[in-house]
Amino acid sequence: MSRQEATQKVTFTLNGETTRAEVHDAETLVDSLREGCGVAGVRVGCRNGDCGSCTAMVDDACVKTCLMLAGRAHGSEVVTLEGLGSLSRPHPVQTAFMEHYAFQCGFCLPGMVFSTISLLARTPHPDEAEIRDALSGNLCRCTGYENIVKAVRHAAAMLTAGDPENS
Repeated sequence: MSRQEATQKVTFTLNGETTRAEVHDAETLVDSLREGCGVAGVRVGCRNGDCGSCTAMVDDACVKTCLMLAGRAHGSEVVTLEGLGSLSRPHPVQTAFMEHYAFQCGFCLPGMVFSTISLLARTPHPDEAEIRDALSGNLCRCTGYENIVKAVRHAAAMLTAGDPENS
């Protein structure tokens, strides 16, 4: 006798759009986003939270979606790389990463970008040790860490340009 996996209906906001899905009880959010919603900005990497390729923002928290069950996203706001900005108006962190060539293959990009956004929300003027600590949960296969640190500093400066403490 084969056991049929239970499903549940979830509704959440994905990159500003209401999304409804039926997910298996054991389905991860990364699988639901990629397979059910067609989002390519989160990637399946290690499946155990070490690499950061599946990172997204869930209710303004930086989340490794391979570790979150899709059903837990019910009622949440989920933002992936696609939802941060547009080609004509990228998010300042995206701009800084582009200007500093802070990624090559793109594998680590979701984790690095969302870790940066989360860090700068908590610490608008991080020092290098704080930057490196915030990024430590992400693996860059191309070893672009130096440019990534430069990009985080640049993003911090852009985001606090109106802050007298940054002048």
